[in-house]
Amino acid sequence: MIRPLLVAAGTSLLAACTQLPAERIVATTPPPFVGQTSPEPDSKPQNQPLGRASEKPDYSLAYAEVDDGQFRWPAIDYAAVNPDYLRQEVDYATDEPPGSIVVETDTKFLYFVLKDGRAIRYGVSLGAQGRAWKGRASIQWKRKFPTWTPTPSMINRNPKLEQWKQGMQPGLSNPLGARALYIFQDGRDTLYRIHGSPEWQTIGKNASSGCVRMFNQDVIDLYERVRGKAPLLVK
Repeated sequence: MIRPLLVAAGTSLLAACTQLPAERIVATTPPPFVGQTSPEPDSKPQNQPLGRASEKPDYSLAYAEVDDGQFRWPAIDYAAVNPDYLRQEVDYATDEPPGSIVVETDTKFLYFVLKDGRAIRYGVSLGAQGRAWKGRASIQWKRKFPTWTPTPSMINRNPKLEQWKQGMQPGLSNPLGARALYIFQDGRDTLYRIHGSPEWQTIGKNASSGCVRMFNQDVIDLYERVRGKAPLLVK
């Protein structure tokens, strides 16, 4: 499964998101949840096994406007989002070690694996039909305020993107949003990314060019949790 993906990525550039960044991944300390947590009273989120209740941050804080020094990322209208796709800590049975990232394409969830059978679950948007992939990889680079460069295949599908062939500077309308985590296999760039997005309404849908989109507030949270070359499984 992994080897064909490498060949495809290396020969065609596929429909991926951007070019290689200019900085390596750095170790960071995971932050605490934003806001107070409270147990869910009656129902279990999709795919959560019976056991401990989910823990949710105060969404009015977690999805508020973010001023991170260079940009002010707009607040998310979280009341308009399917609550399953809002960030929360859940029970999660997996053989992947703590610090791993697991993306479940069927449910549109990304899990950051914690200890003791728990994980942080985020809603994501994935590639439209024919532009998605599955396999094992790692997060080898990550970047604040990433530059977005459309690939030749993206420009061929949409010639208006030609103006950005040398790269779109970071900003509120940049398709990679506030942060980007760069997906590698066997030391080679797949051209796929986990990244923020100004199009927050697409979370929970198949709408990207093959990458994994997140709310900007969620990718900022994930960025701070990822340290070292985090293993990644997309299934």
